[in-house]
Amino acid sequence: MTNLDDTTTAKLDEFVLARLAEDEERVRAGELSLIDEAERRGRLRIMYADDGDGLLLAGGPVEAMEDRHPVPFAEKAEFLRREIRDVHDDNSVKLIASVYEAHPDWRDEWRP
Repeated sequence: MTNLDDTTTAKLDEFVLARLAEDEERVRAGELSLIDEAERRGRLRIMYADDGDGLLLAGGPVEAMEDRHPVPFAEKAEFLRREIRDVHDDNSVKLIASVYEAHPDWRDEWRP
C-alpha cells in the first residue's frame, strides 16, 4: 500500500526537479533563473559554507558576509538536486518549491 505522504513527497520532488530543469534552460538561453531572481528578492539564499565545505540553503533575506562569493547557477542546481534526492528535508524542499508558485502545477499544500 502506498503511503499518502510518500506520494505527496514524490510529487513535490518531481515538481521542484522539473522546475530546476526549466531554470537550467533559462540560464542556457541567457535569462535569469527563477532561483537567482528569488535570491535577489531576498526569499532565499544559497551560499558557500563558512568552512568552504559545500553549500547552504537559508530562507529569507540573509546578509552575505564580505568574503562570500556568489554561487554559480550550475553549482546551485546540483546542490539543490542532491538536497531533494538524498536528504529531502520537507521545509527546504517547500522553500525551493515556493520560488515556482506561479507555475500552474503549484499546489498550496507545498507552501513553506
